Order: sequence, then C-alpha cells, then structure tokens
Amino acid sequence: MSFKSMTGFGKAVNEIPGKKITVEIRSLNSKQLDLNLRIPYLYKEKELELRTELSKQLERGKVDVSVYTESTQETAPTTLNKNLAKAYYNELRSLSQELNEKEENLLSLVVKMPDVLKAEKETVELDEAEWNQVKEAVNKAIEAFQKFRDDEGKTLEKEFQNRIGIIGKLLNEVLSLDNARIDNIKKRIKNNLEEVIDINKIDQNRFEQELIYYIEKLDITEEKLRLKTHLDYFNETMKEPASGRKLGFISQEIGREINTIGSKANDAGIQKLVVQMKDELEKVKEQLLNVL
Repeated sequence: MSFKSMTGFGKAVNEIPGKKITVEIRSLNSKQLDLNLRIPYLYKEKELELRTELSKQLERGKVDVSVYTESTQETAPTTLNKNLAKAYYNELRSLSQELNEKEENLLSLVVKMPDVLKAEKETVELDEAEWNQVKEAVNKAIEAFQKFRDDEGKTLEKEFQNRIGIIGKLLNEVLSLDNARIDNIKKRIKNNLEEVIDINKIDQNRFEQELIYYIEKLDITEEKLRLKTHLDYFNETMKEPASGRKLGFISQEIGREINTIGSKANDAGIQKLVVQMKDELEKVKEQLLNVL
C-alpha cells in the first residue's frame, strides 16, 4: 500500500523487572518532518540515536514521540534518617511538655516530617539490556503507527477516487452541453443584430469573420482536453509512494482548467457544472493536506 495518511497513532508497551516502558507516537500534517521527542532523563544519552532512527521511518508530519516509564514495584525502597527523626521527636516532645499537651502519637507525626523517609535513588547509569527493550518498544509503536497511516490512507484514496470521478462525470456533462452552446451563441448574436440592423444591410462575409473570431475566444476544447488529462494523471499518481505534494500540484492544474472553462463558457448550464466541479475539488484539496 503506497498511499498513506499523514495523521497516525501507535502505541507499544514492554515490561522489564520492576518497570513498564510505554512508547506513544502521534502525528498531524506538516510540510516537513517536525519531530518532538520526549524521553526520561535516564535515556538522554541515546536521544540522537533514537532521533536518527525515527527520522528514517516517519518521513513527514508533525510527530510527537513519547517514551515514559512506570515503576511496577509494590513499594518503593526507602531509607529512614534516624538522626533527623530523633531530633524531630525530641522537639515535639519538648513542645508538648511546655504546652501541657499529651505526648501521644508523636512517632506517627515524626515520620511525616520532611526528609525523614526518603526513597532510594534509582541508578543513573543506563543498562544496555533495558535500552534494547526501549528500542523494541519503539519499533513496535512505529509498526502500529504505520499501520494506522496505511488504514487512513485507504480511506483517503477511496475519497479521492470518488471526488475525482464526480468531476469527470461533470466534465462529460460539459461536453454534451458544449456541442449545442456554440450554435446557440451564433443564433443569439444573429438575432440580436437583426433587431437593430436590416438583414439586407449586413455584410455576411464580414459577419462570419467577426463571428469566427468571437467564437474562438469562447472555445473551451483545449481546456476540456487538459482537464481530462489532469484527472487521469491524478488517478495514476495516487499509486505512487509519498505522492501528497505531487497530487497537490496536479489539483492546482485541475483548478486552473475548471476556472478557465467557467470564464470562457458564457453558458449558464456549463457555469453551473463548473461550480459543482469547484466544490468537489475544494474537498479534495482539503484532504490532500493530510496525505504523506
């Protein structure tokens, strides 16, 4: 599957003794790769390595990658600062005696005082086995992320095929109206002219020359042909990998031909069809912003 959405989401979890490692990847559309990486301080020394790998695989988009850890131990190891605890106890006991208060539950108050109980510091050196688990989680998250992009890409591809198909059908309706359009214009000009000038005073040769010159300005044959070519090219390009930018350029060319047909047609029926084509094309352009 070559057609991909730029939005995506992927998540993976790896567990090691005492710790759970979670990796989440989210992306939105962007002209370039805008990578925002958040990792625990313990893994900072590996940040460049991780960024390089992510940049290779994520291609384009505003991408947020989060790596975070969670302790799975039931209780965190702690140490008791005995000297500080004794000092707190003696101060509280002395205060109770001065105030003639009961000396009950002083110990329970002491353990709640600042710095009496401290969690043991975790190791500041990264274990290579743990880093391998982090990399494995990242690769799993990337795999899930790419699958999300592929699935979204299939939905977008169907949407584009439908919209471009509608424009093609409207173009066919333009072709059918255009056959009668020129004859109607000729008749209208001739009738309008006869209303103000005696038909016997009209130089028919000069009239035909002027009419041909005028009709050439209204001719949309080339525009119809180019529009059909651009629609076919759009469908072909959707099969190419990372075709979002290219499809954007083709949609601009499609828009130019539709606009020219509308300005040259001088026909209410064709201009109505042009408005409908423009509406479909705008929907295509909006979704193209989300194509990789």
